[in-house]
Amino acid sequence: MIIFTFPLGLWVIWKDFEFQWLIAKVYNLFPSSIFTNNGHIVSVNLTNTLVGVLFIIGALLVGFSKEKIEDEYIATIRMNALLWAVFINYTLLIICFLLIYDMSFLHVMVYNMFTVLLLFIIRFHYLLLKNKVN
Repeated sequence: MIIFTFPLGLWVIWKDFEFQWLIAKVYNLFPSSIFTNNGHIVSVNLTNTLVGVLFIIGALLVGFSKEKIEDEYIATIRMNALLWAVFINYTLLIICFLLIYDMSFLHVMVYNMFTVLLLFIIRFHYLLLKNKVN
């Protein structure tokens, strides 16, 4: 799932791609304007939503699936990789808070939703490969 959604997500973000058949009326918990009478039902294209949800599910499956040999050492590597990913992610976020403003920062926050999982997967599999544990 992640192999399909990662490049599709990049395409959606960089090229503003949307599937035209994914337009639907959905419930919006927080309407964008209190001055409109549209209420909580809005018509939107669900491409971003579908790709984001599928990517998160795929990344969670890749990052937290059981290894062939699942022991305390693997659990320690997994925890260390997760801690490392969180620290790096929030360090990058602090730098972005200091250097990026306006709508560009909104883009940073969108990317930030996915970077913890990506950094964790990369670090975890790097440590597994480095220690040759499978």
